[in-house]
Amino acid sequence: MRKRLRIYLPFAANELKRQLAYKGAFYLFILVHLFGSFISYYLWMAIYGSSEKAVIGGLTQEEMVVYVFMVYVTGSVVTASISTMVSEDVVKGTVAMNLIKPIDYRLSLIAMASGNMVYRFLVPSVFIWIGLEIYKIKVLGLAPVTIAGIFLYLISCVMSFLIYVLFDFCFGMLAFFTTYIFGMRMAKDALLSFLTGQLIPISFFPDAMQRVFDFLPFSSMVYTPVMIYLGKYTGQTLAFMLLRQAAWVVLLYRRTSPICIRQPDLETGDETAGSSWGVVEV
Repeated sequence: MRKRLRIYLPFAANELKRQLAYKGAFYLFILVHLFGSFISYYLWMAIYGSSEKAVIGGLTQEEMVVYVFMVYVTGSVVTASISTMVSEDVVKGTVAMNLIKPIDYRLSLIAMASGNMVYRFLVPSVFIWIGLEIYKIKVLGLAPVTIAGIFLYLISCVMSFLIYVLFDFCFGMLAFFTTYIFGMRMAKDALLSFLTGQLIPISFFPDAMQRVFDFLPFSSMVYTPVMIYLGKYTGQTLAFMLLRQAAWVVLLYRRTSPICIRQPDLETGDETAGSSWGVVEV
């Protein structure tokens, strides 16, 4: 474990430095998505205002306000895309060099996504989260989240991040067949915003549709941590949701495990000791 940290931590650190160097593009990204959150906010306020029900889809109007902005916070942190990196490597031809290096290509991409996640969490998300929590208590009159709730939410976010990144790695493998995946990535992002509960909470769907979502990893990306934060999952249900996230992490990690090619180990230099990643199972 210590050896792997020494190898892959610089990837995360370099990505963090890169994000700091291009702050303008990142802040534009934040403003665009935050603007979308305010559109969702006013849309849901109109829906609740015209409805005779105080609770829709298991959420009150006050809880929906928290849901909309926590979806933004969670989504901006966990959805660190790596399919673009894979596509750029294929287009530029650098993927060949990356695959023959004595490193795990997949882990190097995950490490870079981790640096991106840390930056997104520290720069905008923490401040929006704190502001939302103050607004929730002072204006909406809801109880503050507990320390245990924050801890469980963060654990769920880490697993959500791994699920998303591993899924995105699988998606990025399409670049080996199509070379350029920009259009497909736009379609994927639009579809995921629906399947992950970012546009509409999954609890709003019919029971049959919700059962279908139970067999897919998408609800575990954004919807699950937000519902944990809202306190909608407790006891056995909470344990089941966290175990399901962990199961998806293991399943996707094994599914993205490529065929091993023997290469020199970084420490020993033994060709039979190390391994890197060659042809990827799709």
